Amino acid sequence: MDEYRANLLVYRYETELVHQKLDTAVNVQDIEAYYTAHEQNFMLKDNIVKVTYVKINKKTPNADKVRKWYTSKDAKDQDNLRKYCIQFADNFFLDDNTWLLLDDVMKEIPLRDYNPELLLKTSKQIELSDTLFNYYLNIKEFKIKNNPSPLSFEKENIRQIIINKRKLSLMEEMKQSIFSQAKENNNFEVY
Repeated sequence: MDEYRANLLVYRYETELVHQKLDTAVNVQDIEAYYTAHEQNFMLKDNIVKVTYVKINKKTPNADKVRKWYTSKDAKDQDNLRKYCIQFADNFFLDDNTWLLLDDVMKEIPLRDYNPELLLKTSKQIELSDTLFNYYLNIKEFKIKNNPSPLSFEKENIRQIIINKRKLSLMEEMKQSIFSQAKENNNFEVY
């Protein structure tokens, strides 16, 4: 019981010291350097895409305008699409700068009967319908699994890896410092 209590105290002490001393700020250069040095570790396990998609009820007014807007690069059309989606869409995603897992997109749009890799390589705009909804998908960019993952997709993972390495290094430094102080003061026992 005493050993368990001692381990808990050590753990709480380490956690509090790490909380106080750990530098959690990771700059872009550190992330890029880590990615470059370990790029072979960042292979995609799934297909990813940058897309815009819209799901609207077939009875929605002016639904035909979505067909023009969802593929347009014009800022006014994009703004009209965003306003329309906020008001009428059952579901939508318009941030085409964010990588998404294709499997997640396929949960929102009925693409289950399609071969994902073939779909990505052959189609940029997809329009589908079922009994209730119209679906519009505009694929801006894609990456196929088993290829290098883009840095923008891995940034948060790399940030966490760097912070964890700093944490482990800090904990090792603290242990060495405590051991050195105890050795200098002849204040330790060997079991």
